[in-house]
Amino acid sequence: MGEKFYITTAIDYVNAPPHLGHALEKVQADVIARYQRLLKKEVYFLTGTDEHGIKIVQAAEAMNKETKEFVDESVEKFKKLIEDLNISNDGFIRTSDKEKHWPNAQEFWKKIAEKGDIYKDKYKGYYCVGCEAYVTEKDLVDGKCPYHQSKNPELIEEENYFFKLSEYVGAVREKIGNDELEILSKSRKNEVLEMLKDVKDISCSRPSKKVKGWGVPVPGDDSQTMYVWVEALTNYLYPKKYWPADLHMIGKDILRFHAVIWPAMLLSAGLELPKKIFVHGFVLSDGKRMSKTDGNVIDPFELIKEYGTDALRYYLLREITPFEDGEVTKEKFKEAYNANLANGLGNLVSRVMKMAQDNLEKPVVGDTTGYKFGGYLAEKMNEFRIDLAMDYVWNKISELDNEIQEKKPWESKDKKVIENLVLNLYRIGRMLEPFMLETSKKILEIIKNNKMPEPLFPRKD
Repeated sequence: MGEKFYITTAIDYVNAPPHLGHALEKVQADVIARYQRLLKKEVYFLTGTDEHGIKIVQAAEAMNKETKEFVDESVEKFKKLIEDLNISNDGFIRTSDKEKHWPNAQEFWKKIAEKGDIYKDKYKGYYCVGCEAYVTEKDLVDGKCPYHQSKNPELIEEENYFFKLSEYVGAVREKIGNDELEILSKSRKNEVLEMLKDVKDISCSRPSKKVKGWGVPVPGDDSQTMYVWVEALTNYLYPKKYWPADLHMIGKDILRFHAVIWPAMLLSAGLELPKKIFVHGFVLSDGKRMSKTDGNVIDPFELIKEYGTDALRYYLLREITPFEDGEVTKEKFKEAYNANLANGLGNLVSRVMKMAQDNLEKPVVGDTTGYKFGGYLAEKMNEFRIDLAMDYVWNKISELDNEIQEKKPWESKDKKVIENLVLNLYRIGRMLEPFMLETSKKILEIIKNNKMPEPLFPRKD
């Protein structure tokens, strides 16, 4: 194998079932991982679940379940989403794993403590349970967290351990400013640089009784539990041989933790920084974040059941711009499915292969060994503009459709023209490999057998 490529998603918080935002991040990371494997790199793709914090304890209590029982059941739903989306992760980390995660987290704490960057003090401030974080008054909008409006942050006073975040502001700003730690996109980079203008030391533990002992104990002090965000971030260090990460995939609401706190802690612990942080937006419905209160939640499992895995992958990858918020409604989804999959790609495969089956004595053999992702497609993938890379593939689909209309091979029965159409269809099938693997396999199998297929994407009325 060639050079290493280590990619991570944020680990999913298991207080509630998976939603389309989780699906978006997984398929974006999966396409990048699959593409890097096609470049013959040694890829390690890590995902997992974040299972500690007061929000988890409260969610379990609301369901009248033991915390561990609640968490174990919830984790299975996230694993099912990964399976249903055909995600090619190499590792799955759970923060409740006392063999893999806890030793890493506690070793990380000890390194920072040995550096003299952890101290004990009293703290008074507003705590947002939704964010599992303290928020300042200037962060609040009408007294509420901008991301969690359903409940006011509570004023808390307690004795905790603190991390000397303020000591590392200059170093973090310099590394982000010169792109040693590259934040994608540029607007997110500017956002982080703005955050770094006002940074104070942060609380890095909670009293164990507050979280009912559900969490990683502070080394040498069982009365305190490591603050969920501090220990959760250390998941990326497992397995250690792949660190530093080439790419962290995260949502914009956790940018501060990954681009301010995480690099500072790594510097304190004497570890290398990740190379890039890819920050995607939210999945919106009717212009708003999905919430049960607004009745606009779309279940990813329902979309997969009705339309199939690759239809959902297609929508999330092409119809949503990677670094911005994206809109999904059931109406928009069906419209895109019918236009671009049923009438677009699916119809093209049927047309070409009907002509091939009727006019060619044997299958057309594509270049199975030397096919490479190059040119514009590679350029866009290297920029992580997955949407534009898919636009390129769909442009090729349109070009092939236009060629059929111009040359009318169903009339001329010109075998050379039909063979060329099949070869171009083969190339489209290969291009789809990192994006829609099952569809890619089906197209290549159909060409190999020279058989008219069942519709790849049956039209939805």
